[in-house]
Amino acid sequence: MPWSDSRQPGMSAELDGRLRRHSDWARRIRLIVLEQSRRAGVGHIGSALSIVDILAALYGGALEIPDPAHPDRDRVILSKGHAALALYAALHVRGWLTRDMLDTYCADGSLLGVHPERVVPGIDFSAGSLGQGLSIGVGAALAARLERSARRTFVILSDAECNEGAVWEAAMFAAHHRLANLVTLVDLNGQQALGYTNEILSLAPLAERWRAFGWDVHEVDGHDGPRLASTIASLDVDEGAPHVLLARTVFGRGVSFMEASIKWHYSSMSEQEYRQALAEIEGLP
Repeated sequence: MPWSDSRQPGMSAELDGRLRRHSDWARRIRLIVLEQSRRAGVGHIGSALSIVDILAALYGGALEIPDPAHPDRDRVILSKGHAALALYAALHVRGWLTRDMLDTYCADGSLLGVHPERVVPGIDFSAGSLGQGLSIGVGAALAARLERSARRTFVILSDAECNEGAVWEAAMFAAHHRLANLVTLVDLNGQQALGYTNEILSLAPLAERWRAFGWDVHEVDGHDGPRLASTIASLDVDEGAPHVLLARTVFGRGVSFMEASIKWHYSSMSEQEYRQALAEIEGLP
């Protein structure tokens, strides 16, 4: 699927600036994903690439995080922890992870493993046991309310995690307690480790399911960073229902031979594949 550029004739300078900033962040994150994956010989490339625009929108401005240790900072939980490389890349672009540390990804003794650990600056919660992130997020959102903190909690779920019962238990709890400060972003790329989601266990109609559980539902383009950011900014996080953004994404976004291909859940790149992938990402608008 070709990369789309949403800039239009007559667009305001402010919006054009946001688009250019997002495109720069997204390109830099994608390049880091490719570089570090190739250096370490580790897979999960397609899963990481599908959430790049979500992370660029969050860390590029939607989150309120003065610094990673601020007590009232927004909290982020990457429930689909196998895409941690994209998160490490976003933290590096944000300025919280040094290049030297980034270059230890998956090396012996490194803090940067395939799944995120909370010992890493900028990572609030360890993750990797799929289906558990929303439960952690519900606890974090409830804790913020009890502490009378204005901080928000963001949870990034894979669509396949919505096959798990624990997700819906957490969803019921959040709706019952009206956790308006909880924002869940579902990476709706239609794939999981061994097949396509609609063939393994269909989620349809996903928006109606979340609404039936009492959530405020928004269906969005998961690769339109400025629109993601503006949707997040429009949410009422003081009172009302918790929020879910069903973000339609493309697995392996930006690399033609990875897009919508199950192989790239686990596979690592050859040198030739790496060079082609780099050329495609560097050529993005």
